[in-house]
Amino acid sequence: MKTTEKIEALRNLLKQEGISAFITPSTDPHSGEYVPERWKSRRWISGFTGSAGTAVVTLDNAALWTDSRYFIQAAEQLEGTGYQLMKEKIEGTPSIAEWLGSVLPAGSTVAVDGWVNTASEVEELENELKAYGLALRTDIDPYNTIWEDRPAIPQSKAFIQGLEFAGESAESKIARIREKIGSSAIVLSMLEEVAWTLNLRANDVENTPFMLGYVVITPQNTLLYISKEKLTPEVEEYLKGEGVGIRGYEDIIGDLSGLSMPVYTQPNKTNHAVYSAIKTPIRKESSVAHMLIFKNKTEIQCFRNAMEKDGVAMVKWIKWTLENVPKGNQTELSLSEKLKAFRMEQPLSKGVSFESIMGYAHHGAIVHYDPTPETDIPVKPEGLLLIDSGGQYLDGTTDITRTIPLGPLSWEMKRDYTLVLKGWIRLGSAVFPKGTCGTQLDGFAREAMWKYGINYLHGTGHGVGQYMSVHEGIDLHQFRMQWRPTPLLPGMIITVEPGIYIEGSHGVRHENTMLVVNADFSGENGKANMPDGKPYDGPEAQGLTFGPYYTFEHLTLCPILTSPILTEMLSEEERQWFNSYQQTVYQRLAPRLDEEHKDWLKEITQPI
Repeated sequence: MKTTEKIEALRNLLKQEGISAFITPSTDPHSGEYVPERWKSRRWISGFTGSAGTAVVTLDNAALWTDSRYFIQAAEQLEGTGYQLMKEKIEGTPSIAEWLGSVLPAGSTVAVDGWVNTASEVEELENELKAYGLALRTDIDPYNTIWEDRPAIPQSKAFIQGLEFAGESAESKIARIREKIGSSAIVLSMLEEVAWTLNLRANDVENTPFMLGYVVITPQNTLLYISKEKLTPEVEEYLKGEGVGIRGYEDIIGDLSGLSMPVYTQPNKTNHAVYSAIKTPIRKESSVAHMLIFKNKTEIQCFRNAMEKDGVAMVKWIKWTLENVPKGNQTELSLSEKLKAFRMEQPLSKGVSFESIMGYAHHGAIVHYDPTPETDIPVKPEGLLLIDSGGQYLDGTTDITRTIPLGPLSWEMKRDYTLVLKGWIRLGSAVFPKGTCGTQLDGFAREAMWKYGINYLHGTGHGVGQYMSVHEGIDLHQFRMQWRPTPLLPGMIITVEPGIYIEGSHGVRHENTMLVVNADFSGENGKANMPDGKPYDGPEAQGLTFGPYYTFEHLTLCPILTSPILTEMLSEEERQWFNSYQQTVYQRLAPRLDEEHKDWLKEITQPI
């Protein structure tokens, strides 16, 4: 079916139900960023393939809201479909409720699926619609009817994430959670919380090792709500040993309805259907979400191991790309497949953490460009190639971006490459006192480009899971212009990824994954030392005054190519820090490389 035919099918169903508009988000019943195929309804109804967006279809109109990462992509994919593109956070763009109020008569009914919209979203939308005399329904999923070949609910087998990777048993984690909730209960609906708490993984979500399920913890019991077809005898025995009972996935509503005690739940993360079943909800941010973002010593060492392996794959791929692009016959997709193959060669590799953003030339300006057979283009020995990618390993999840110079570059390309590098260095080398949050540091990454009247609209950094989601703690520790009050503390993982995007020309982004660690002031003149990969296992450094102070250990180990750098734009301190990082990359990766790749890496990590 064409997109226009799908919209017409939806409209026919809405007419039968007496509904004037239907809102389709990009989420699933667990508020996931990366969702199973079954719940990719927004993509199906709109044809827009970006990871974030909301489609709204009325009987006469259609519109799609998305953020700055996808403005260019959405404009291309929505052309000819009848959808109007709504650019979020751009002045003049109406909210969904405002737009519906302008195109629907008072007394109309708007509908959403209560299983894929959170309780907070439903409450907020209902209040906003009332201002325009519009009612809201939450009891319909039209895609069960109009999406004839809709994928089934995933049924992959769950498997155990061993203590050699997790570093703490499920029983221990549950005990710590019980200390937080006291005499109340807690419902875990976010898949990352379920996976972390139980040390279980599966393959229900593409590129993200999660299993569909809920967990309810009370002072007396812990229950996992899951399709029983997903459990092997080994996992059942394991859960029994950890004190976890098993219930059917569909039993969650009835069981929550029968709980008389108060239940901790996040209305902004729990779907409306589940939330509505709770008699006495305690609306509070999940303590588990805060617990899992602090990595223990085992997890940190596993991250280091995974990053070395990923660095080896990246080094092999960069060298191969620079040698083979000039020979011809390479495209964005062929390069993406080659990188995936290099990652799969590494021990404990489980695939990629997301489909590679492989943007050549003007495609690099599409922040989250995902090449498809329809958009794939040849890659030539000129210009810039932006590659944002990651691997999944049993011992860690990786996320890295490099911008590869493939041949002659314009001065503007070199300038942008250097400005992004300056921001990457400034934020990546920051030293800051306890209590500092990511928003307070975000400007470090932007200041150099601001002086040229350049900015980017996406966040500068996010958490990363330990063999879980490549985006973790999205509402907690981040580098972002918008206020995120969570302080950065030792044990947290966070990325640094500033960028510049010139539509129709090129994109530049550099990204590393970092660990927050204690600052070491034992160096010359008492100034914090440059990062050298020291383990986070010592006492907190008190710093100079009003400490303790923290900084970052760069877990990502991959060189940044130096040919585009306008070295006169770097300060002496930035240049020294960069050279130190490049040398760390060589020293850590060389033992894992053969002589050919070791010699190549040594050459390209020479000081600038």
